[in-house]
Amino acid sequence: MSSYGGNLLRINLSTRKVTTEAVPERVKRDFLGGRGFGINYLYDEVPVGTDPLGAENRLIFANGPLTATKATSCSRWVVYTKSPLTGTVMRAVSGGPLGVRMKWAGLDLVVVEGRADKPVYVYLDEKDCQILDASGLWGKNTAESQETIEQSHGREVGIACIGPAGENQVPYASIMSGRRTASRGGVGAVMGSKNLKAIAIKAPMKKMDYDHTAFDQLTKEQIENYKSEENVDRFSHFSQYGTGSAEYPNFMGFFPTRNFRYGVMEGYKKLTHEQFGELTVKHDGCYNCIVRCGKLRKVQSGPYAGATNEGPEYESLWAFSGSIDNADINSLVALDALCDDLGLDTISTGGSIGFAFELFEKGLISKDDADGLDLNYGNHSVLLPLVKKIAYREGFGSFLAKGVKRMADQIGRGSSDYAMHAKGMELPAYEPRALKGMGFGLATSNIGGSQNYSYAFQEIWGVPFPRKVEPQSEEGKADITRLNQEWIAVFDSAVACLFTTVMGFLRQDMLGKLLAVGTGTAEYANPGYLRSVGERICNLERAFNVREGFRRKDDTLPRRVLTEPLLKGPAEGQVVRSLDAFLDEFYDECGWTREGIPTVEKLRELRLEQAIRDMERAV
Repeated sequence: MSSYGGNLLRINLSTRKVTTEAVPERVKRDFLGGRGFGINYLYDEVPVGTDPLGAENRLIFANGPLTATKATSCSRWVVYTKSPLTGTVMRAVSGGPLGVRMKWAGLDLVVVEGRADKPVYVYLDEKDCQILDASGLWGKNTAESQETIEQSHGREVGIACIGPAGENQVPYASIMSGRRTASRGGVGAVMGSKNLKAIAIKAPMKKMDYDHTAFDQLTKEQIENYKSEENVDRFSHFSQYGTGSAEYPNFMGFFPTRNFRYGVMEGYKKLTHEQFGELTVKHDGCYNCIVRCGKLRKVQSGPYAGATNEGPEYESLWAFSGSIDNADINSLVALDALCDDLGLDTISTGGSIGFAFELFEKGLISKDDADGLDLNYGNHSVLLPLVKKIAYREGFGSFLAKGVKRMADQIGRGSSDYAMHAKGMELPAYEPRALKGMGFGLATSNIGGSQNYSYAFQEIWGVPFPRKVEPQSEEGKADITRLNQEWIAVFDSAVACLFTTVMGFLRQDMLGKLLAVGTGTAEYANPGYLRSVGERICNLERAFNVREGFRRKDDTLPRRVLTEPLLKGPAEGQVVRSLDAFLDEFYDECGWTREGIPTVEKLRELRLEQAIRDMERAV
């Protein structure tokens, strides 16, 4: 009795061989699903020094043990690989229909290896798995590609595909499923490097074998908590408006503006949830999620009239507003739609463009360098052309497509001081000087500058778990950073929506109970056991990075954050002062050396024997 699919589908594009394997019980017990499965297979199968865009890299799609069950907010999926943007492990999480169809097909994972000699897509149904010619799809955007595949195979198909950015191996290209995106770290570039345009799975609904009576009672309790007196106001707000609003982060002073110089954007009151609500024409959401935070928005007039997309959510809203000081709400809908069509991560796209605007301001690049475009702050008219140039790597777009770290490496002249990234990945929409725990989490994240690796909900939303913290304080953040990273690893492996847990809708104890009944593994109901799974995942990810040469020096933040006082807002004048002291405390808390290397004792405690020899060599 289990809510797992039970199987792994392995696709070698070089040999065109497709095989099915059972997922070992040990892997289920130790790594849970999703992200946990990803690091287990990536660590064991990808040799040290592998080129992320080479045939030896793996592209791993995984769902979770609660996918396609009645548990609300738990039918997402993860794609896992070695990143071409950072050289680290990389995970990107998405909604959309792919994960559910995988589960109905009896799959927990799809592992793609090798490289096709020409563009292909994978089609799986009840009869067979085929590697089909994608020459007619190559060059199409993600919406056109999915529509074409559905015309060939029917509407009841779950698809993950890339757009032109992935085909052109932009190192921050994304993967789309419906209008939901697995965005960060260049997962779409890895897919493009394999000449793989899409994976499409057609499988009828399948009832899984577990105690449905007990599980249904738990899902009833889960939904009651979403709508409880404690949560009902927030639940209603996000159900009505989604996450797209600039009000709260500006009020709190953590809205990065003009390439992370200011904590507040003067025009943010033009980007309220009510104003985005006026553009909303439809409410949508992931499979079996009652929040329905997806908002289909349409621009009614002006130069962006007709632009339609499910979004922007908060990060995408910020990427094209705060980064260049742009308060045109209609442009944000159009830019979000274009990035999704072309298959680009909005955070890295906006961050790279915002960096270019500062280079232009400082005279390090000229209008001629920018293909005649005027990169003055607030000029949103240049953004659509820039995004297209990035996806096709045309002209100035080839420079922007490098990402801020490589852009700074090329420009030189001190520009690395304000290249806003962690481990090569562009920072998200949270100012580290205003939210010190978030900053420490970004520095120590094993995937680089992702807010969702170590989301500091204690600071952002004032949640007093495990205790109340002061956002601008640098004291006492090591144990909380570790806790956040390990619990997020659990949710990424479930695969449950991180948004619902940081808002208090899906509690950790409820997740454990659902997992215990669904999988038949009673230990999951024990929070201590479940957290040990998260700790195991974080340690193996750290070991992968150490094996690739990452050390303490890489657990850092941009020089601007460490030395340059923040301008404007409640955190004005703040810098991050005690990163070194934090790292000592954090490494001790995790059971690592002062270089950030997991110790042999810690690895044995976590049953990570496969990493012991590698870490012994690294010390």
